[in-house]
Amino acid sequence: MTLRTNAIRITGLTAEHAREVLAIYQLGIDEGNATFETAAPRWDAFDTAKLPDHRHVALDHDGRVLGWVAATKVSDRCAYAGVVEHSVYVHPYARNRGVGFALLEALIASTEAAGIWTIQSGVFPENTASLTLHQRAGFRVIGTRERIGRHHGAWRDVVLIERRSPRIA
Repeated sequence: MTLRTNAIRITGLTAEHAREVLAIYQLGIDEGNATFETAAPRWDAFDTAKLPDHRHVALDHDGRVLGWVAATKVSDRCAYAGVVEHSVYVHPYARNRGVGFALLEALIASTEAAGIWTIQSGVFPENTASLTLHQRAGFRVIGTRERIGRHHGAWRDVVLIERRSPRIA
């Protein structure tokens, strides 16, 4: 699937994007409010963990990666077959240009086409830009998991968000 919007091209995330995707991931990690992770994984681990039909990149007119979105299964139990957890990362120089929103739209389209009814994620409450982006894309706050994990020696809260598909019954 390829979408075009405002000189941004959304296409499937493949090994050809690995270097840039992992660099953007590391930039988000380094900012300190994106994830509990402390280092981006190697490509083989990233590739194995992410669902192939639900990972996309945003490319500029020169083919440079501006951001990415990817989903993982939340459980192998059949009751959760329609639920995925996602991550979305945008390069700092590409923020506030609609990249994150376009990536979320692509993820929503691919998951709904596959019969997935819930996309969820956990966001640090300090990451207000991500919370605002997700709200614009139809996600809602479920609640806050207080002091759920330690990050660089400090307890961190995580805001649980989800988008329930209005099309999948």
